[in-house]
Amino acid sequence: MQQFSSSPKEMVASVWRNRSLLIALVKRDVVGRYRGSVLGILWSFFNPILMLVVYTFVFGVIFKARWNADSDSKTEFALVLFAGLIVFNLFSECVNRAPALVLSNVNYVKKVVFPLEILPSVAVGSAMFHAAISLVVWLIAHVIFFGIPHATVLLLPLVLLPLILLIMGIAWGLASLGVYLRDISQFIGVLTTVLLFLSPIFYPSSALPDGLRTVLLLNPLAPAIEFSRDVLFWGTTPSPISLLLYLLGAAFVAWLGFAWFQMTRKGFADVL
Repeated sequence: MQQFSSSPKEMVASVWRNRSLLIALVKRDVVGRYRGSVLGILWSFFNPILMLVVYTFVFGVIFKARWNADSDSKTEFALVLFAGLIVFNLFSECVNRAPALVLSNVNYVKKVVFPLEILPSVAVGSAMFHAAISLVVWLIAHVIFFGIPHATVLLLPLVLLPLILLIMGIAWGLASLGVYLRDISQFIGVLTTVLLFLSPIFYPSSALPDGLRTVLLLNPLAPAIEFSRDVLFWGTTPSPISLLLYLLGAAFVAWLGFAWFQMTRKGFADVL
């Protein structure tokens, strides 16, 4: 029986070795999502604009929510909220798709010699494309209402790197579990909805009591959301130590997920 390496080196090397195939599959995934629609891929641009307008109206006009008590700006709350949603949507899109990644590509398992381990990377690449479009909308809105963003915006890729590694680890684990436990996709859908409200998206973590704030820090999404807001809107740099610890923890989760996927993939063909 074929052996599949689960070393950290192979985790990185596999993505690099299959980079051409990965790029082609991401393009196919993005284009295929809008195939047959009149506006096509332009929907990826209109959707975040609509979201931004709706959130500004609902929270800024109807609920009169403000991120800071000293600020009366409706657009400030909308942009801070939307920055958090960009991060959450990147996470939720990948995680919700993960349990079905192998199930929806049975031909790759049974008929073709295919690097199955890159399937989570395809989902992440597609989600990153949509996150990038949303970020462009956010930047345009910031320029219109507040002027040129802070230079710390350039640190966003560094801030999101741990999140990408975290997502990859979770996606590898769920893609494997989805083959053996078909109910996992239903559970994950509920879990991501719960995470939406348990993450500091609609409220700052400072608004919580000290005891609950400690619990919030256990949420793996919380650091990514807070760090992203810091560099995008507030113009502050995250603590290097906190960012490094988050990166190391995320890298460990990525390796665990990859190792689990490689260990269990031998039985995919038998189950499918």
